[in-house]
Amino acid sequence: MVDVARHARHISLPNVGVEGQRKLNNASVLLIGAGGLGSPAALYLAAAGVGRLGLVDNDAVDLSNLQRQILHATKDVGQPKVASAKASLEALDPNVKVEVFQERLNPGNAMAIMKGWDIVIDGTDNLPTRYLIDDACSLLGLPWVYGSVFRFEGQVSLFNHNGGPCYRDLFPEPPPAEAVPTCSEAGVFGVLPGVIGVLQATEAIKLLLGLPVSLSGKLLLYDAQSMAFDTLTFEADPEREAVVDLSGAAAMLSQEAWCMDSGQVADSPQEQKSEPNPHGAMFNHISVAEFLDRRENGWTPFILDVRSDAEYADARAKSCDLQVPHSHVRSVLDSLPKKTDILIHCKSGMRSQLAAIELIQAGWAAERLFNLDGGIMGWHAAAPDDIE
Repeated sequence: MVDVARHARHISLPNVGVEGQRKLNNASVLLIGAGGLGSPAALYLAAAGVGRLGLVDNDAVDLSNLQRQILHATKDVGQPKVASAKASLEALDPNVKVEVFQERLNPGNAMAIMKGWDIVIDGTDNLPTRYLIDDACSLLGLPWVYGSVFRFEGQVSLFNHNGGPCYRDLFPEPPPAEAVPTCSEAGVFGVLPGVIGVLQATEAIKLLLGLPVSLSGKLLLYDAQSMAFDTLTFEADPEREAVVDLSGAAAMLSQEAWCMDSGQVADSPQEQKSEPNPHGAMFNHISVAEFLDRRENGWTPFILDVRSDAEYADARAKSCDLQVPHSHVRSVLDSLPKKTDILIHCKSGMRSQLAAIELIQAGWAAERLFNLDGGIMGWHAAAPDDIE
């Protein structure tokens, strides 16, 4: 039954009304992670009257979480996050049914946990689990709202909605495991997950109401320092191999190099085979090993560093031709060649992918763009004399 008094402001909206609120009451959302992103998303979903929420998390509340994970309080330190989150959500609205899964999502339990929900929200902090979510949602036919934060920057998108693109269409291959910093290593601006988590909840609520959603095939970028939003568009890769099981994600999760617990990193880089440009809308991936090999044989691409000014000042490639933060790559288009291969790198290989997408949208040929998987960290590990 619709709680008219509680949801009066929703009901007064002409494109929501009682029927729309009833849709929310009958809807279900599964949140993978009850931390920085899951906290604001869960709170606003509960406040909106979504009738059934699921929380998947096997961590306990730590004092350092409270800077951004607003579902939890000081009294909850040491308690399971799902228990603390459930109590907070039920205190907000006791009519919301909260189901908890105090376990880490893995290939063995993903299908059972994720089946039967209307939409999934990603609140994870590691890439293997994100690929697992994408693959499981593809198999189950579930849309999912992606969110990611790094220092002062955040991203949001909607994947697998009505045949729309998936995460693997945007990021076909992950960077090497040891090249991805943990939250404790990179840091995160405390309010940033709040902004991104609320945007994730917004997109989910619109989908549940049947309102037009705006982030399928689009990646929303937010820079908290400049208070700027930008949007990149992307398409499904018609030549991408269809997901038929969870073996791809399982292979990632089985690698010891991947950081599945905070603070653990690999000691040595792993090589990734570069992949050809799969179709006209995406760029090339190249491993550090292949880049160095091709350079030895005379390849001289234009080298574009898209890290921040501070990162560049700390360490940079001696052969770098131009440095600009990835969010400002459009400001240097006149300085970039169109008839020469461009090798784009950041710290680990993720921001450089976004820069490559920006260049494709600005008219650069995808076959001329090469993302350095592993970034300058992998480069330094393989050829330290190249870095100053």
